Amino acid sequence: MSFPLSIPSPEWSFFDLGPFRIHAYAICILIGIFLATAVTSRRLTKRGAEPGVVLDIILWAVPLGIVGARIFHVLTHPNDYFGDGKNLLEVFAVWNGGIAIFGALLGGAVGAYIGCRRAGIRFWSFADALAPAMLIAQAMGRLGNWFNHELYGLPTTLPWGLEIESTNAAYPVGLPAGTLFHPTFLYEIVWNLVGVAVLLVLERKFRLRWGSAFGVYLIWYGVGRSVFESIRVDPSEIFFGLRTNVWAALFAVVLGLVIILVQSRRHTGVELSPYLPGREWKPLSAEVESGETDSTLEDHGNEAAEPVESREVDATSTTDTRP
Repeated sequence: MSFPLSIPSPEWSFFDLGPFRIHAYAICILIGIFLATAVTSRRLTKRGAEPGVVLDIILWAVPLGIVGARIFHVLTHPNDYFGDGKNLLEVFAVWNGGIAIFGALLGGAVGAYIGCRRAGIRFWSFADALAPAMLIAQAMGRLGNWFNHELYGLPTTLPWGLEIESTNAAYPVGLPAGTLFHPTFLYEIVWNLVGVAVLLVLERKFRLRWGSAFGVYLIWYGVGRSVFESIRVDPSEIFFGLRTNVWAALFAVVLGLVIILVQSRRHTGVELSPYLPGREWKPLSAEVESGETDSTLEDHGNEAAEPVESREVDATSTTDTRP
């Protein structure tokens, strides 16, 4: 049964392209990664980083993020993978679905830290540049859940309820066909996109740096996720009366608060550069803007090759060597 404003579920979730099967969810994830990379790159470059350096970081962050997302999902859904009659190899079958954003955050953070150290970028500078981009990427991921007919909420009589076929594996037993459900994927998309605007306003007003913007992201996402997760009907492990992802969301809120409090005490000065001391990138235009020729630069090779010491002295007066 369709209602005037009800949200229909898509009639397809994949299409075949020759011998390959392309899933809409995978497309949404890839678009999310692309948008997050572009936004983060632009924000990091505006803060003084070399254009394209973000690629050196995400080459570590994305793969480890996927690994972390899968591990978190498997550990929080053990009955799906372990026990009598279960195929342990399904643990690695990520193409069959099953990744968790909180695991992606943990694995991605490890990868980002490694990438930042190799690129000479401060980890917290990268995290701040990434913060709004993460919300955009997560909004795209939730659109993928709509294509998969999954992660919907409790039954609702609201006109914008989501239509789900009664043959769906997660369809609550005993409910009549045609029941509408809360479109939690849509709630989270809206929450995340509003969060982008809120974060950018707070960032500009309070000059959030040194990880504070990322802390705000964790708080905003954690608060919203704890609410939306609480009304979902898909199976989940329960600890002390709460779903595992609710606990993870609450932990994200606490972690965000800790990051803001700790970093605001550790770093009281202005963040002058996204680079670690001694690893600064110097644009070629800055080297030649004084009118020096290539031969002049060669004569002063040692000076051109090393960071400007006076700049480093100024930077250390308001910053420190910590990431």
